[in-house]
Amino acid sequence: MSEQPSAHRTEAAWPRWLVAVLALVLIMGLLAALRPILTPFLVAALLAYLGDPLADRLERRMPRTAAVALVFLGLILMLGLLVLIIVPQVAQQVMQMSHKWPLAVEWVQHNLLPRFTAWTGMTVDLETLKAALAQHWAQAGAMTANVVGWLFGSGMSAVAWLANLVVIPVVTFYLLRDWDALVAWVRDFLPRSVEPTVSRLAREADEVLGAFLRGQLSVMLALGTVYTLGLWLAGLEQALLFGMLAGLVSFVPYLGVIVGGLGAGLAMLIQTQELMSLLPVLAVFAVGQLLEGFVFTPWLVGDRVGLHPVAVIFAIMAGGQLFGFTGVLLALPVAAVLAVLIRHVHERYKASSLYGPQESPPEGEAR
Repeated sequence: MSEQPSAHRTEAAWPRWLVAVLALVLIMGLLAALRPILTPFLVAALLAYLGDPLADRLERRMPRTAAVALVFLGLILMLGLLVLIIVPQVAQQVMQMSHKWPLAVEWVQHNLLPRFTAWTGMTVDLETLKAALAQHWAQAGAMTANVVGWLFGSGMSAVAWLANLVVIPVVTFYLLRDWDALVAWVRDFLPRSVEPTVSRLAREADEVLGAFLRGQLSVMLALGTVYTLGLWLAGLEQALLFGMLAGLVSFVPYLGVIVGGLGAGLAMLIQTQELMSLLPVLAVFAVGQLLEGFVFTPWLVGDRVGLHPVAVIFAIMAGGQLFGFTGVLLALPVAAVLAVLIRHVHERYKASSLYGPQESPPEGEAR
């Protein structure tokens, strides 16, 4: 009998919420310590998560391992096509653009600079500008060489880089094969008192996260296709390069338009040396923005995610600041899950006594 008060005091001294917070802090510290080796596992987990719904559908007609092998083969084929078809085309377009730089400099000297001087009264020394650009290009080249040397300068770095390329497909296959079993194990591990709430939140987070990731990837691919076709119809030789670039970075609001529009506009000026040639480029990106806002995003993503553009930008910048490339990779999925948790906390708060009953308007006041 004398031990029961002590047990009650221990339970009161360590409430469940405090234990949960301490466990969360411990997990976050462990993830931060393991950050250098987490990237291939996170990429593999993302690929497995995206491929699990298709594997579940195929599992109705064949064994799980065969379904996973089929999905995995599809991922490998898509990656192979990307490397064999798109990458050489992009590299060729980059080389074409680099060969036209002397013509572009000459056109700027004989066309843009006189007009700029006539409009502003300022004189620009092209030789000084060329020297400054050459200096910055030299610094950028030296920085790139240092980065490449850091990545591949030592045998261990090269081995680690190659090991990551091998680890990603292996881990993806096993995670995809055992995904449902892992989810069931985590659910069985939860305390019974919180399992219903956690399971409901997990289902909501899965709906939001799945809608966001699959929808956003579809939007990026659709925008890249629209920009590429539009720039090709406008006559830009580097249509594939800047069209797909604008589509791939469009997960950050307005970044695709800024990067792709500026790059495509500069490439068009280098190619045609006429200012009027910028009008078709502007029209392509204007049409792309309209399609993204009124067709692609409502149709492919919908309103289930509920991430404000400012929240998206902040999440990406915060993830990069805290965890580098791994943080950028995880920023939007984590933000989507946090949006679900915040909505749940908001509902609980409005239903609590802390929020209080809603005041009724005075008698006679218009409702």
